[in-house]
Amino acid sequence: MDNITNLIRKNILSLTPYSSARDEYKSNQGIFLDANENPFGNLNRYPDPYQWRLKQILSSQKKVGIENILIGNGSDEIIDLVQRVFCEPNEDKIIICPPTYGMYEVYGNINNLEIISIPLTEDFQLNSEAILAQNAKVLYLCSPNNPTGNSLENLEYIIENFNGIVFLDEAYIDFSEQPSLVSKIKQFPNLIVSQTFSKARGLAAVRIGIAYANETIISMINKVKPPYNVSQLNQEAAVKSLASDDDFKSKIQLIISEREILKQSLLALDFVTKIYPSDANFLLVEMENATAIYNSLIEQQIITRNRSSVVENTIRITIGTPRENQQLIYALQLVTS
Repeated sequence: MDNITNLIRKNILSLTPYSSARDEYKSNQGIFLDANENPFGNLNRYPDPYQWRLKQILSSQKKVGIENILIGNGSDEIIDLVQRVFCEPNEDKIIICPPTYGMYEVYGNINNLEIISIPLTEDFQLNSEAILAQNAKVLYLCSPNNPTGNSLENLEYIIENFNGIVFLDEAYIDFSEQPSLVSKIKQFPNLIVSQTFSKARGLAAVRIGIAYANETIISMINKVKPPYNVSQLNQEAAVKSLASDDDFKSKIQLIISEREILKQSLLALDFVTKIYPSDANFLLVEMENATAIYNSLIEQQIITRNRSSVVENTIRITIGTPRENQQLIYALQLVTS
């Protein structure tokens, strides 16, 4: 797909975005009497509306241009902004492939869009033929997928042949051996790759999401986003986390190692019937009486996620610290003792 402009809502193309005080004066030096801020305090100034320092570091690490990066107030904000840019309410369609992350559908309903649901196959892969037979503005894909944990196949084939925007959610990519598709945004102008600081970076409280896409897409989303959507404190926390790469990599390796240890311990339990392959920081575990076991763990103050409503008789278990994982196994052993 070459002409992304044809997919953008006409009112967004013609929109004059809000111009903040920091749009009109970009230096951080001077006496600031322009934004009606309180002159006293340490956090009295509005943050950088375009998060330039954070983008500079990400640009260097990911080897993409600053103009190809958008920072969101969590990835959820980006999911919503993409729909606002491309999808006309009560007219356009999006595609989701359940079981998958629920906010794609929630925002679709908020934005009054028609939602086409094309379920994953029995082995949790994409039904490529069914997807490409549809006409929709945005296709939402999550790889590694939540809640199943597996990486999706044939992504590049679908991106190349889909006649709309492909939003690829890579929230869990750092736990996978599969390469990110951030490097493909120039090859595929209809591709948006979303990542987050909430998972591998351990900054869920900070709410930093990232979108990588071609310059046209990023510029349109910048027109729509709130002017100061990411606080200065959160920007600084993200910048700080990017400086400690060794610690980041060692914790990822520990989580991956614990994922395998926990998997083997769970398989030793008689009531565990299946553990789905995972490239994420969690395991989707099929077990007998999953809801009862989930409730039993709650009583022991061990909180997992009951996913039986989307994948029958399953609990999703996030990989914890080694001690937390051991306590989980002990609690599960008590269930059947």
